[in-house]
Amino acid sequence: MKTNNFRLISGVIMKIYKIFLSIIFIGSAIIVNAQTVKTGTTAAQVLKIGVGGRAVGMGSAYTAVADDISAMYWNAGGLASLKSNEAYFNHTSLYADIGFDYASFAANLGEFGTIGASVSVLSVDEMPVRTIEKPEGTGELFDVGSMVIGLSYARSLTDNFSIGFNAKYIRESIYNMSAVGFAVDVGTIYRIPVLNELRIAASISNFGTKMRLEGRDALVITHSGASGDNLINSNLELDEFDLPLLFRFGLSSDIIKFGDSRLTLAVDAVHPNDHTEYLNSGAEFAWNETVFLRGGWNALFEKDSEKGLTLGIGFNYRLADYVTFVLDYAYEDYGRLTEAHFFSAGIKF
Repeated sequence: MKTNNFRLISGVIMKIYKIFLSIIFIGSAIIVNAQTVKTGTTAAQVLKIGVGGRAVGMGSAYTAVADDISAMYWNAGGLASLKSNEAYFNHTSLYADIGFDYASFAANLGEFGTIGASVSVLSVDEMPVRTIEKPEGTGELFDVGSMVIGLSYARSLTDNFSIGFNAKYIRESIYNMSAVGFAVDVGTIYRIPVLNELRIAASISNFGTKMRLEGRDALVITHSGASGDNLINSNLELDEFDLPLLFRFGLSSDIIKFGDSRLTLAVDAVHPNDHTEYLNSGAEFAWNETVFLRGGWNALFEKDSEKGLTLGIGFNYRLADYVTFVLDYAYEDYGRLTEAHFFSAGIKF
């Protein structure tokens, strides 16, 4: 009886999974047919900055690999793989003196599943306010920034299938203007006991509201009346923009497991709503699950891409029986924009 129930549940889950994949592919087709000019058509580009030295070092081919706390960004379904509690911090030094910081915490609640929370902040150094009348600066300074706050939940429905969700609050600001939006992510991972566990994964990221800048800088003073002495305050209504919706489909497998060594290969197919489709590919070599070497290629086949080679290294150090410290670094080539450096540290307890 238990075997029959298990087969019934597994069959239902696989049907749900196939429906989920169908939605992804149909959604991709709709976007391709409906949108002709895509570049520069979305807001909140902070949502497209990768998280974690491990993932970035593998060329961002992480949808089917995600089994740690950074799964909250790449594929929420992978968060169900956590065996303990984790805290995590990531700092990224991007081009043009742009800084990106990400912090998160996740707790394993046993049969209930795994919950998590994250916050990411993008910041730029203050810049002088320039006008047509004063091109050298007015003496004022302005800044630009973005913030994303997320709540996550994931659960393993069977030993081989897990699903997860993110809910996100997004805020962007520039000078005296700001825009607010909300989004959700859905991700799944299915594990097949072949090739040292083949993992198939899919996710939808940043499905949510449009964003529109509003604030004091949209205030316009107009003159009316015969003499023009009457002043009328009015607000400009700016355009609203979609969030950068991403469809990801990934495959990964530990193709070599020999003694203390492991080699994992992964590939992701990505369809964004604001650019052309592309592939991410990467590999990770692990020795004793303590020292890690990583490499990959980002945005393969993406039109006019400035991304390319990624490299990374990582260390796991056991501080006590149930406490492990994690340290990762990744380098990413950005072509004419030089390179980006990703530093991340975490603790499992």
